[in-house]
Amino acid sequence: MHDLDLDRAIAIDIALEPDATMAAHAIAVNARLRSQFPGGFELGETHKPHITVLQRFVDGDALDLVATAARSVIADEDVTAWKLKAVDHNYIAVPPIGVAAIAVATTDELHRLQQRLIDALAPYIVRTGTTAAFVSSVGGTDIQDELISYVADFVPRSSGEHFHPHVTTGVAAVDYLDQMLQEQFEPVEFTVVGATLYQLGTYGTAQKHFETLT
Repeated sequence: MHDLDLDRAIAIDIALEPDATMAAHAIAVNARLRSQFPGGFELGETHKPHITVLQRFVDGDALDLVATAARSVIADEDVTAWKLKAVDHNYIAVPPIGVAAIAVATTDELHRLQQRLIDALAPYIVRTGTTAAFVSSVGGTDIQDELISYVADFVPRSSGEHFHPHVTTGVAAVDYLDQMLQEQFEPVEFTVVGATLYQLGTYGTAQKHFETLT
């Protein structure tokens, strides 16, 4: 990890792509959430459902090296042979709203993949970034301070024993999300069909496709 001109920092997301069954389930939940909170984001072709494995700030001048390092790890792990299971709804509170997700059961393979990516990308990591590190159509005013801190602290706060894989589904009022948590969730088994390097946008969404990693 190193310091550099913060304007060179890019906020990235290395994500696994779920199969059509899981993607359709996430999109259906997203539509429900948008009916309650129209200001949220829409899942679809321009923002596909995914499972974040790693978010970091990296040197924007080294994106090709980042992609090469990540692709090597993912190929070695053979992620498209994996079977995963969605197990429940959850959310991260950013009062008065929350960012909702479908929790995915952790596996040894997911933990190993994350740690290998952390190690492989270490030479390109920078400590933090600004709103300019994210995709924004409104000059960065939609990039939350909490999001910048979340990405900067993803390792260690969301890695290792704190890694909770999930598919982000949308945004809604905390009270509404609390009601969703009380509903029975029918587990969904699914496969991984690919992996992608993205640039992050508002609410930590995977906004800009950089590289396909599989």
